[in-house]
Amino acid sequence: MELSVINIKGEDTGRKVTLSDAIFGLEPNEHVMYLDVKQYLANQRQGTHKSKQRNEVHGTTKKLKKQKGTGGARAGSMKSGVFVGGGRIFGPQPRDYGFKLNKKTKRLARLSALSALAKDGKVSVVENISLSTPKTKEFAAILAGLKLNNGRKTLLVTGSVDKNVVLSARNIQRVSVATPVALNTHDLLNTDTLLLSEDGLSALEQLYTTAE
Repeated sequence: MELSVINIKGEDTGRKVTLSDAIFGLEPNEHVMYLDVKQYLANQRQGTHKSKQRNEVHGTTKKLKKQKGTGGARAGSMKSGVFVGGGRIFGPQPRDYGFKLNKKTKRLARLSALSALAKDGKVSVVENISLSTPKTKEFAAILAGLKLNNGRKTLLVTGSVDKNVVLSARNIQRVSVATPVALNTHDLLNTDTLLLSEDGLSALEQLYTTAE
């Protein structure tokens, strides 16, 4: 797939780049993308939920009534879960929601997400973006020039971490900046436009075309 390189004003520079079929030309595998997103969301969960069991609540352990002859069920402790104020039966306990996913599966998931974006025409290539100082106003002007200030989600991929660009973009809603190493399937599928800087595209291709 061939794309035109645009400048920060949204104008065609006359240059073209060819997207690698090994990265952007695959048939997207929906199942592996689902697994990778599932693992990502599972890792975001703290798993600190906790309810008290009957051995953790305060209450008397004295037998409430005699065993037989009352016409009701046997009851031995106020801390039983069947009474108000008692422990919760089968309540949530702290746990780790994470699970293992093979390295090759995660790689295929991200390549599938990139290919899906390219297939849907959601990939654009822009010349390298650099700012002398962190200025949200300047970055917002760049987005306006690229016609990406319409409230839709934009993910900018740069070749390396540019602190000025990151700080300038972080206060703009629905805009995020990442390097190829930091990309994940969830963020790729959760964006409307994947904006690749020229050095970001080079770094992405180098990352995914190197031998495992």
